[in-house]
Amino acid sequence: MKWGITLSEHKHDDNCGCGHDHEQEEHVFMVSDEDGVEREMVMVFTFESENQVYAVLLDRNNPESDGIIFRIEEENDEAFLVGIEDDQEWDRVTKIYEEIALQENNSQ
Repeated sequence: MKWGITLSEHKHDDNCGCGHDHEQEEHVFMVSDEDGVEREMVMVFTFESENQVYAVLLDRNNPESDGIIFRIEEENDEAFLVGIEDDQEWDRVTKIYEEIALQENNSQ
């Protein structure tokens, strides 16, 4: 599934009132899908392919759901998550993601 995205990073601290454990640092983003439904997503890992860096995000409230892959682009020392529009790029990175997920499952 490709997502139209709007990103805003939730700033977690002891006073944010979100109820989550702040002992472990997480990269948390609010992601809006193509229907405008917002989900709190956690960046679980990154990987490289063809000189590009990609991030896999999981729904924080439904971690068993499939991960979503974004390309990380940098501009003026800031990083942005960008949706993947190109079908060939999408097929390539989803295959890599599936291989990584399979290796993770086999190592447990």
